[in-house]
Amino acid sequence: MPEDKRKTEQERGYTPASPVKRTLAWIGLVYMVILLALTTYFYFTGAGLGNLGPLLAVPGLIGLGIVSLVSWKTTGKLGRLPAIALAAVCWLLAAATLPIGIAGLMSNFGG
Repeated sequence: MPEDKRKTEQERGYTPASPVKRTLAWIGLVYMVILLALTTYFYFTGAGLGNLGPLLAVPGLIGLGIVSLVSWKTTGKLGRLPAIALAAVCWLLAAATLPIGIAGLMSNFGG
């Protein structure tokens, strides 16, 4: 980026968000879409969906794994091995929780 453009951005007080904050914003966006879908379903059918706890934990677990890797890559905090281990544990928990969550979601439509 040219030096004169950097100075104008600093003069205006523009500070870009850190990669960790942007990652957390994407996680929040996923939860917002899920809540929008749940609300829309309720308005169209008049009945809420139950047994969604495990399914709602999956985006948070995936996001935590991504945040640990992004934090390690940008700041160096947490260390390489612990960041990779935390990401692996989170993703394995998400993979184990996803079938339980899908079964809970499908229990709302069974006869």
